[in-house]
Amino acid sequence: MTATTPNTKPPLPTTATAAAPAGPVFRRAAPPAIAQAATAKGAAPAKATIRLNKRMAELGLCSRREADDWVANGWVKVNGVVATMGQQVLPTDKIETDRIAKGQQANQVTILINKPIGYVSAQAEDGHQPAVTLFTPQNRWADDNARFFWNHSQLPGLAPCGRLDIDSVGLLVMTQDGRIARQLIGEDSNMEKEYLVRVAYYGSAEISKHSTPIAQNVQSVFPPELLAKLRFGLSLDGQPLRRARVDWQNPEQLRFILTEGKKRQIRRMCEQVGLKVVGLKRVRIGNIVLGNLPLGQWRYLTPHEKF
Repeated sequence: MTATTPNTKPPLPTTATAAAPAGPVFRRAAPPAIAQAATAKGAAPAKATIRLNKRMAELGLCSRREADDWVANGWVKVNGVVATMGQQVLPTDKIETDRIAKGQQANQVTILINKPIGYVSAQAEDGHQPAVTLFTPQNRWADDNARFFWNHSQLPGLAPCGRLDIDSVGLLVMTQDGRIARQLIGEDSNMEKEYLVRVAYYGSAEISKHSTPIAQNVQSVFPPELLAKLRFGLSLDGQPLRRARVDWQNPEQLRFILTEGKKRQIRRMCEQVGLKVVGLKRVRIGNIVLGNLPLGQWRYLTPHEKF
């Protein structure tokens, strides 16, 4: 008998098998940057943390120094847990303060003084008294209707919010409230301060002690291009000044509105354009005006007043 040979023809390969090379397969590795991007795809970016005291100041809860005091006293909680000194927090964290801290803050005072010539804004110097010495019951303005009673506990921590030169007069703010201090003189403050400035003109930017200044109808002789320079284009201590609003209030007096407060800024600005300041009075800070407050007297900032 003759044996029948079975059909042993192999099946046709599939498309994948047919496309595959005969030898081992090598794949090119993705560049590291692409690989990292692929790994991080869909992952949420890491959130930056911030010191608790700075975050509390940003939220307007208190000053950084107050925040540290409150944390030390156990008056602050983050997400329901009592905070620790120097703690880092996320912008999304819930910060709570104890009512004791809020009550302490409610008792802090802010006063407005019409500072006379001869008083310095801060610490005593060269035999001159600081303006805070005017904060006495006898010097309180008779028309002050704020519901506060003067007492010695209001003196500690009462600090000036910005300088006012010894030979200048007008509105000086002193406060125990770190929130107000930050608002007026914080590094990111743009609070307007308004001044009335009586000037004389020397006819040149080079002021000489032998020159005779023009003190009457200064507006008529002062060049418009120098007025424009007062508004923008001057520098002090190697740094350009912010844009200012400067206009004639009357023929001998300029009105300055500044959003910064460098030492003797207005006087030094005027010197650069040939002007000499013969009188300077601050009449407004933000929304608070000096008004009828008599020279050498003070009043409380009321709770409804906002800078």
